[in-house]
Amino acid sequence: MPDISIKNVPAEVLDRLKVQAKKNHRSLQGELMTILEEALQPRRLSLEEAYSRIKKLGLRNSIESVEIIRRDRDAR
Repeated sequence: MPDISIKNVPAEVLDRLKVQAKKNHRSLQGELMTILEEALQPRRLSLEEAYSRIKKLGLRNSIESVEIIRRDRDAR
């Protein structure tokens, strides 16, 4: 497995990472891996965010949404 390194980590950030790792019963490496994995997970929208996005689209009925989905699908 390839290795990565992060240079010039401020001491206060490193200290906070160590405290968090200890709190979670992980090594520093394990804590960093968990943080990276969580950061790269697809973000789920809250109900409010989803509603806001749908509202911005200006859809008035389900037929319009079906047409938008089909256009998007067929464009690939």
